[in-house]
Amino acid sequence: MHLNRIDLNLLVVLDAIFTEGGITKAGEKLHLTQPAISHALGRLRELFGDPLFVREGRRMVPTPLARSLMQPIRRTLHNLEVTLNEVQRFEPATHPRHFTVAVRDVLEATVLPPLLSRVATQAPSVDVSAIRADRRTLESELAAGTVDAALDVLLPVSDEVRHRLVSTDRLVVVARKRHPATRGGLSLAAYMRQHHVLVSSRRRGPALEDVELLRQGLKRRVRLRCQHYFAACRVVSQSDLILTMPERYARLANQQFGNQVLPFPMELPSLDAYLYWHASVDNEPANRWLREQLIEAVADAVNGERPGP
Repeated sequence: MHLNRIDLNLLVVLDAIFTEGGITKAGEKLHLTQPAISHALGRLRELFGDPLFVREGRRMVPTPLARSLMQPIRRTLHNLEVTLNEVQRFEPATHPRHFTVAVRDVLEATVLPPLLSRVATQAPSVDVSAIRADRRTLESELAAGTVDAALDVLLPVSDEVRHRLVSTDRLVVVARKRHPATRGGLSLAAYMRQHHVLVSSRRRGPALEDVELLRQGLKRRVRLRCQHYFAACRVVSQSDLILTMPERYARLANQQFGNQVLPFPMELPSLDAYLYWHASVDNEPANRWLREQLIEAVADAVNGERPGP
């Protein structure tokens, strides 16, 4: 017998008739009409090639086949019910789970410490992987469940991907201590005269600040293009090159280098960070818990709270 021929509802009816001893009482238990129960019993008889129940007085007495079926069927229905109940709830304090979060490196450095502090306190059996977001495949990975959530800039996504603004930041300029161009503040003219470090995972192309400068008819000299802000901050601390980067990460990364963090000398769009997840897990308890922790961790990072031990 192939499983694709079996309607699980029929097994529930079989169990109810066996337990209640009759069609009428089985219908009352399942909130179904007597004709509906009789129709289901007819399908069961056809499926198993056996009458399953014979009438003796007012009771429906199970046949030997029906008696032999009931224990494994009840065990199967119970296990299925337990599994479905487990899926519908998530107890972070006791449930083992592994989450994968796609996150930009700038946010990774500021969000992971408070996130892991929360996870360690609330969910000792939960593990987290932070991976680099591939924006070209992010939507398909969220749909497939290989990525549970993502933190990134505003991206063009379909209606199948939910997103929520979780933080805003701004660009600042990083320069070494006693840099001659920063005496008395950094003007736009002085900024344009400097040689710059540009940080990007792409091999070529402008940064956000370059786009805004071009709108003003300005183009800066990029002396060094590299992949990571930490490396760029170290270069800046040992040279006269200056760096433009997000403020929150700038204040964190430059604690050990002692570089200056200065306002960018013109108005720029804010740097917005969004949380992304797939519509299919909108109400899934584990994913909802993860999103709550990410939102709170971002808030902790924004407010400058230090994670606990």
